[in-house]
Amino acid sequence: MAVTLEQAQRVGCTCLKVLLRFAFMVANNLVAIPSYVLYLIVLQPLRMLDSKSFWYIEGVLFKWLLAMVASWGWWAGYTVVEWGDDVKALSEDEAMVLVNHQATGDVCTLMMCLQDKGTVVRQMMWLMDHIFKYTNFGIVSLIHGDFFIRQGRAHRDQQLVLLKEHLEKYYRSRNRKWIVLFPEGGFLRKRRETSQAFAKKNNLPFLKHVTLPRLGATQVILKTLVAPQENGTPAGRDAVLKESKSKGLQWVIDTTIAYPKGDPIDIQTWILGYRQPTVTHVHYRIFPVKDVPAEPEALTHWLYQRFIEKEDLLTHFYETGAFPPLQGQTKAISREMTLSNLWLVGIQSLAFLSGGMWYCIFQYFYHCLF
Repeated sequence: MAVTLEQAQRVGCTCLKVLLRFAFMVANNLVAIPSYVLYLIVLQPLRMLDSKSFWYIEGVLFKWLLAMVASWGWWAGYTVVEWGDDVKALSEDEAMVLVNHQATGDVCTLMMCLQDKGTVVRQMMWLMDHIFKYTNFGIVSLIHGDFFIRQGRAHRDQQLVLLKEHLEKYYRSRNRKWIVLFPEGGFLRKRRETSQAFAKKNNLPFLKHVTLPRLGATQVILKTLVAPQENGTPAGRDAVLKESKSKGLQWVIDTTIAYPKGDPIDIQTWILGYRQPTVTHVHYRIFPVKDVPAEPEALTHWLYQRFIEKEDLLTHFYETGAFPPLQGQTKAISREMTLSNLWLVGIQSLAFLSGGMWYCIFQYFYHCLF
């Protein structure tokens, strides 16, 4: 079949756009990430004198970096519509965010839709697969204090011990508020068959759009971060909570990401922008942590129920193009998430100016020394 001139022009324009976007992304990473690291190296004396101010500044820089990632998708037309509970009101409270996992673009989607949730982005902690430690963003996540978890039965027990130690050491000392995890333990396409076999063996529901979650990390987070109760008030034996004057983890935010026709966006698409503009839909449901059971068996059942509900939500979405209304509502209400192009341009400009500044500083010292 012959290719028309119009089709050839369209392909050529797409290829040119992809190359330009890729070049911009590479340049963006080459100036933004080293600048982040260098700013924090210079600020090490402040860390020793006033760690609270240091981590505040680090959080602001971290949010700007995530905004840069969000801008790559935003400018490609990959937008977000939000449904369900309004989570902005919880931005100053501690919350655990449970998310279904379909592709690498899920993280980028969260980086985008959490940008307008107050201080959340700069005060959040991510739990992600250890492979991300070796990406270009790995050094940023290591400095910020995110936790890289190694998958597999052979590592499971050790990883949970390390997670507990990590939370005790970094979560409140760096004033973290939200912690984000993907309890399925991997992408849907990789885990679905194993999950369905496990469900059949244990007489559990057959799920197509999500997989049965794993308990370990969720249980560790709840045990470590929920304030122990004694006569309705936090128990005095918890030194970390007492020192930070924290109320402990107060909410669980059950987050469901849905892509049109179930076709997720991966990180390559997010960066290169070769897919047509796409609206990703994100549904939130809030649970008070006091309603979450602590016992392993009851917690397992509760967590399974959340993902069974996700299955129902996604089935409804794929059939109708919308999420169902919340209990007590007659009509589902959606909110289009927006970002300021002016703000994004400002942050990108600051990154390149910072890169130029550090280059000039290194050139100056190089000439002084040699």
